[in-house]
Amino acid sequence: MSELHYTLITGASSGLGREFAIQVAKAGRNIILIALPGGATRLLARSLVAECGVDVKVFEFDLTDSIELRYHINYIIQHYRIDFLINNAGVGGTSAMINTSLERIDQIIQLNVRSMALLTHLLIPHLLKNERSYIMNISSMAAFTPIAYKTVYPASKAFISSFSLGLREELAGTGLSVSVVYPGPIMTNSNTTRRVISQGRKGKIGLLSTTRIASIALRRTLQQQPTIIPGFMNRLNHLLMGILPMRLKLRIVSREVKKEIPYTFSV
Repeated sequence: MSELHYTLITGASSGLGREFAIQVAKAGRNIILIALPGGATRLLARSLVAECGVDVKVFEFDLTDSIELRYHINYIIQHYRIDFLINNAGVGGTSAMINTSLERIDQIIQLNVRSMALLTHLLIPHLLKNERSYIMNISSMAAFTPIAYKTVYPASKAFISSFSLGLREELAGTGLSVSVVYPGPIMTNSNTTRRVISQGRKGKIGLLSTTRIASIALRRTLQQQPTIIPGFMNRLNHLLMGILPMRLKLRIVSREVKKEIPYTFSV
């Protein structure tokens, strides 16, 4: 096994995962990038090696394939010393439940819930071998309330929140710290950009760049903070929404989310 330490990042080919890779590499840390085949992950890896002088390994496979997941993670923990896991991979979408395909529902559950839990389970014994190690799980502001026209997505993000905080308590007293991050709206691609714009000024409240979100999340995870809500407006929104009755909160949020439907790709 290599004596070098690595940060493992899932969903690393684009968006927030790509930004995590860039900032971790700039901090001088070696990284293992996991992403689907066919993206620009290997190009990103070559760029980070050249610019930052760190070691970068790339594994391209589908995290929802449990056989592939076990095979690759077992290989990784046999050959590389990991002391930081960033569970970033995830998928969502906006559509009425009746118009959402079974395949899409299954994909959200398989990626956001199942693969995140399995990957974490496989890596915990390995992470505990380090004097100090970290897990960062990416949830969402959507975790704080049910949302019509998303339904499965906020439920999956609520699972990540509950899972992370329960695991943190379970691992208290060890050298492994678990943090969960709740980003607000992010313009990671043309689809999400159209959806955010469709909500007008309300959709842009709490909007932060991937650069800013990644910077806050990394710093506070290394400070061992349990819950991380990047951005003052997102923290304020969480506080205010927490005061409202669930029925009213659900209606308000769902009404705004419904505006995204015409701008969402087929699901």
